[in-house]
Amino acid sequence: MPIKLNLPVKTPKIIKRLYSKYIWDKKTKNSSQKTLYLTFDDGPIPQITPWVLKTLENFNAQASFFCIGDNIVKHPDIFNLLIKSNHTIGNHTFNHLNGWKTDNEDYLINITKTEKILTQKLGQHPLFFRPPYGKIKKRQANRLIEKNYQIVMYDVIAYDWDSAIDKNKCLDNVLNYAEDGSIIVFHDSLKAENNMKYALPRVLEHFSKKGYIFKGL
Repeated sequence: MPIKLNLPVKTPKIIKRLYSKYIWDKKTKNSSQKTLYLTFDDGPIPQITPWVLKTLENFNAQASFFCIGDNIVKHPDIFNLLIKSNHTIGNHTFNHLNGWKTDNEDYLINITKTEKILTQKLGQHPLFFRPPYGKIKKRQANRLIEKNYQIVMYDVIAYDWDSAIDKNKCLDNVLNYAEDGSIIVFHDSLKAENNMKYALPRVLEHFSKKGYIFKGL
């Protein structure tokens, strides 16, 4: 059985060391340019994704989108808009599966289903994978690494989807814990809409004024 991870807003260093095969942050040594890596899970959907793209454009910010295959199929025009925006695009399974609760072969088949769509639309094999809920078994992860995926986790979680926190708490989660090299998780989903739409532009404004840039992975 995998170890259960109840991750706080800021991922502890011990977790990063225990799961060192995964990407948790992207700290660059000897660089004078401070960088943040915004990521968005669960899209693309017409109600949210175009707004995120426009908001990022307003700040000249690049980001990474971990897409659900089923949403790509349902909303091809929105996905094409995402492609044209030149952000990084990664695999987030076809049906947002919890790896801990899914048979290994079924999980990999589901990922491959999205992989085929992304490869066709992007013209290349997707490089990045993020497991929904941050939950993936070691054997599943090893198989994906064998397929040349980089498994992307996170340094800071906004918890924008969590209805138990308000929009100011969501914003504070990022402002108080993000630092140079942090990979930050937001969601372009209906569940996260209220908190994310409040927090994202304020995060972009706050860190832009501090001299940070925003890059895709």
